[in-house]
Amino acid sequence: MKVIWALALKDIRILLRDKFGFFFTFFFPLAIAILFGVIFSGDSGSSKIGICVVDEDQTEQSLQFATALDSSNALEVTTCSREEAEDLVRRGTSTAYVVIKKGFGEASQHFFWGDPPTVELGVDPARQAEAGMLQGILTQSAANRFETLFSDPEIMNENLNLARDSITQSTKFNQEEQSRWLQFFNDLDWITTQQQVTASEEDVYQGVEPIRIENVDVVIQREGPANSFSITFPQGIIWGLIGCTAAFSISLVVERTRGTLIRLLMSPVGRMQILGGKALACFLTTFSMSIVILLIAFFIFDVIPASLPMLVIALFSVSLAFVGMMMLLSVLGKTERSAGSLWSVLLIFAMLGGGMIPLFTMPSWMRTISHFSPIKWAILAMEGALWRQFTVREMLLPSGILIGIGIAFFMIGLRMFRWSAE
Repeated sequence: MKVIWALALKDIRILLRDKFGFFFTFFFPLAIAILFGVIFSGDSGSSKIGICVVDEDQTEQSLQFATALDSSNALEVTTCSREEAEDLVRRGTSTAYVVIKKGFGEASQHFFWGDPPTVELGVDPARQAEAGMLQGILTQSAANRFETLFSDPEIMNENLNLARDSITQSTKFNQEEQSRWLQFFNDLDWITTQQQVTASEEDVYQGVEPIRIENVDVVIQREGPANSFSITFPQGIIWGLIGCTAAFSISLVVERTRGTLIRLLMSPVGRMQILGGKALACFLTTFSMSIVILLIAFFIFDVIPASLPMLVIALFSVSLAFVGMMMLLSVLGKTERSAGSLWSVLLIFAMLGGGMIPLFTMPSWMRTISHFSPIKWAILAMEGALWRQFTVREMLLPSGILIGIGIAFFMIGLRMFRWSAE
């Protein structure tokens, strides 16, 4: 074991002396993580506001109102129950919820008296800008009912008759007040039937409350990433892992083609000790690089792991997987020139696995293909420990796949390895 440690430390010292390789192993991934973290820290999401609509009234009028919200270009509407809506907003998954309350349909038939139709608006307190926009959209959608009212004489007459009956039967008004209201409805009836009033009659109903919005602040329970750096730092670590993997796989090719491995074999060192030292050096470099980058993320960019034990498991399995890939790639490169092209293989894995752009921004077919990329499982394992709050059972899937990849690739590479240049 001492021989393996000595060989591993030798390879690490060689990597540290290589300024170019050291830069791409430690500083390049850090720069990637910070750069994309700053870019994603702005509002890079969809221009539509995601809301949940809950229809507790289940009438024709409430359905029309929900349909009007769904047709808005500014909203992305999801229909669900009140409990689901409150939970989605509480966890920050949705911006707000709109509850169409009981009695909405009946109140919608009373344009000139009684309480207006009421909705409940629950908003994340940190999204006050969206809250103001939502109130405007809700008011506009409700006000559109008046346009329909004044453009359709039959609907207008029906509501005016209901209004007359209500005023006549009401005990809230004295005779003079009833007379004035009835005169108003008669005049409005004359305007509708004689002049065929359309939507231009805004002045007639100006000041009428089209809808009442009851605002409710939701106590937010964040379960997503605390900030954009929680997403980009795992991506940055991936680039460091790629740099380590490429550097060590190329070094194995160089040592084989230049006869260094043969000279080592002439010493009292076994083949498994030589490859074990290379694998240990790669593992220690990738693991320590990940720790250093995460420490910077913790102290400077407020990236706080949800679970330290899960993070250790994730980093261990990720490092083991990349050691296996290092061994496999080292046998694919026959010469130093071909070994230099190994980056392309790792770049394809990174492109498909979310190392360049987050997986959730990809189309569904690309997310399906990403299952075949070790990068996808590496990022998922690190995110599970940082902000996804994976349990041990949930961490078993990505970590198990990564450990399996590492062992399988290492054994394949070991079997195919050649100790001298062909």
